[in-house]
Amino acid sequence: MTSTAVAHPNIALVKYWGKRDDALILPDTGSLSLTLDVFPTTTRVTVDPALAADEIVFDGAVATGSPAARITAFLDLVRAQAGTAARARVETRNSVPTGAGLASSASGFAALAVAAADAYGLDLGERDLSRLARRGSGSACRSIIGGTAIWHAGTDDATSYAEHIAGPDLGMVIAVVDAAAKAVSSREAMRRTRDTSPYADAWVQAAEADLALMQRAFAACDLTAIGELTESNALRMHAAIMGCRPPIRYLAPQSIGLFDAAARLRAAGLEAYATADAGPNVVFVCRAADVGAVRDALTVDDAAGMPADRLIAAQAGPGAHLVEAAA
Repeated sequence: MTSTAVAHPNIALVKYWGKRDDALILPDTGSLSLTLDVFPTTTRVTVDPALAADEIVFDGAVATGSPAARITAFLDLVRAQAGTAARARVETRNSVPTGAGLASSASGFAALAVAAADAYGLDLGERDLSRLARRGSGSACRSIIGGTAIWHAGTDDATSYAEHIAGPDLGMVIAVVDAAAKAVSSREAMRRTRDTSPYADAWVQAAEADLALMQRAFAACDLTAIGELTESNALRMHAAIMGCRPPIRYLAPQSIGLFDAAARLRAAGLEAYATADAGPNVVFVCRAADVGAVRDALTVDDAAGMPADRLIAAQAGPGAHLVEAAA
């Protein structure tokens, strides 16, 4: 049985940073994001009872070690639901830089969840696919959903899932400061933040308040409130991360300069706001209709120092979906 799925990364406006249950990947707080129409991940899963072990191929190369073990552990969850021990061949092609803070794990596990569920014969709705994807990577639960999504923290496995949230039409411009894999993974940095940062508890309280305010801003389609919350939420997350011991600093000097560039855009009358996930790359949030103008303005902003080929224009994208059903 072979199934193929495509999923896209999402960028959080209210961040997910911290787990209260590492095994189930239950977050400390809810979060809210925009799934994009760029950087798709395509994953094919072939269930083959003749295989003695899972075969994992990333971008044409056989995966081993921790990356392969993580996929096998995820497939074990699917097999448990399907009531089978049959192994599978997984082939993934990722167009987003892996481990660079551009949500490659979100698109990766969302695509894997959809393809694996179908290949193993599971008939899962959007909510259950979101719950399943969450078990691979927390933010993957949001990439199951097209456009803007809210991830409910929930109280257990059944109540922690993502769903669509209505709001204004948003777009993004991604400034790729550094596409290399980061030295400290998000999983490790989350753990270290929880265990060693004196700002971890304050982050949780602030993020919960931010999510409530963001939901009100979305209901009112208030871009100014959405943008101001987005910027401050990102910087609060990075402040908590930088409080770790030993410290972790994801933002580069150019990253900080790009937050300044967002302020210059607003001063010039073009409303855009900056955010950054766990990496140096900065994403500008704006009205969908203004994406081209924001990208053009950044291209000619000498202080921002971003060449045109490192500024990626993005709109709201689709949720994870099958492109080849089991056969």
